[in-house]
Amino acid sequence: MEAIDAYKTVSKASEGFFKDRGSKFSAYLFPVKSEEEVTIYLEEVKIAHPKARHHCYAYRISPDGSLFRANDDGEPSGSAGKPILNALLSAELTDCFVVVVRYFGGTLLGVSGLINAYKTAAEEAIATSKIIECTVDQTFEAVYGFDDMHGVMRIMKDLDLNIIGQDYKENNIITFSARLSLESAILEAFEELYRVELKKI
Repeated sequence: MEAIDAYKTVSKASEGFFKDRGSKFSAYLFPVKSEEEVTIYLEEVKIAHPKARHHCYAYRISPDGSLFRANDDGEPSGSAGKPILNALLSAELTDCFVVVVRYFGGTLLGVSGLINAYKTAAEEAIATSKIIECTVDQTFEAVYGFDDMHGVMRIMKDLDLNIIGQDYKENNIITFSARLSLESAILEAFEELYRVELKKI
């Protein structure tokens, strides 16, 4: 299976709003890297909306979105958290947390109405966000002698690697990074330079 080395997320928080038969749904989208951040943002929203009847949410974390959760917070099962999660999936977003706050308007919306409302509110927050693409990088360090300098620099150029730093004090040391999908090509290229010591850092 090919490694995931790029993913979409949002650069900053955004908001969305949807209203149906008196019920108001305010959505808040946050960029997150951990479940601890999710907890912090959820508490902030609850403090800002203490009288709201429900604070339903969903999140996806990690480049492949493998860490995820949906919470209905008292709404009928599958009517709130899952539609919010589906909005994130449809937009192919990860490292994101969406919480939708509901103020009840006096009229029951039914399960289909709730699904539509929570999904639409989440989609509105996504629509107003700034979506960015991030890469998953691996950092390497190569130690080499003068005779291999040309070969090392050729690999840097041919594979368009990102040079982070160079040190010529004792040994020639170059630190560089590359997208995860280039790892096998890098290892293969350096195999030809058998005197060069290459390691991941």
